[in-house]
Amino acid sequence: MNKTATENTFTPIMRRGLMLVLSSPSGAGKTTVSRMLLEKNSNLEMSVSVTTRPRRPQEKAGADYHFIDLTAFNKKIEQQELLEYAKVFGHYYGTPKDTVVQALHKGRDVLFDIDWQGTQQLSEKARSDLVSIFILPPSTRELERRLKARAQDSLEEVARRMAKASDEMSHWAEYDYIVVNHDVEKSVREVQAILEAERLRRERQIGLHEFVKGLREGR
Repeated sequence: MNKTATENTFTPIMRRGLMLVLSSPSGAGKTTVSRMLLEKNSNLEMSVSVTTRPRRPQEKAGADYHFIDLTAFNKKIEQQELLEYAKVFGHYYGTPKDTVVQALHKGRDVLFDIDWQGTQQLSEKARSDLVSIFILPPSTRELERRLKARAQDSLEEVARRMAKASDEMSHWAEYDYIVVNHDVEKSVREVQAILEAERLRRERQIGLHEFVKGLREGR
């Protein structure tokens, strides 16, 4: 069957990818939201950070983090191979630049699970590509309950994370969007809505100019 004139002249609108940042104090739910969001979006990939932190038993090198020593980390900083980096709870974390840049050029979106320090650095380097969301817990008591319930840390570590949470939450106003995580499925729907809206921003649709030109010419 022959294609119609419309099908023959259709020009797809290409899109530049975006960097979607989710930040929150430990225990507020960003890891769960991130995992569920990745399951819903085939065009969304997780940025895998490098870290000097020791690998936990359940973690996979290259999938959860790239585990390196401090010397190798400092070398990456010196060679400007990191988009951002920060020291968190005594260990360094950073985002490799090349893999993110390549994904954005291909129109793929990249998800970041980083703190406010890393988000500030991304904003300074690539604000037009950045969409930032801060996830807040419904209450301090609930945050502490979630930290204890996941049974990953000692009571001393839980207390340390709770003490740090207040400082982390003080940076909420630096983010584009705020989601209060009362219910994780509702929070995922809200983050998904933000992602879909941001994908439609005029400046990210790099093929839009030619598409509209074609419409005006009767194509």
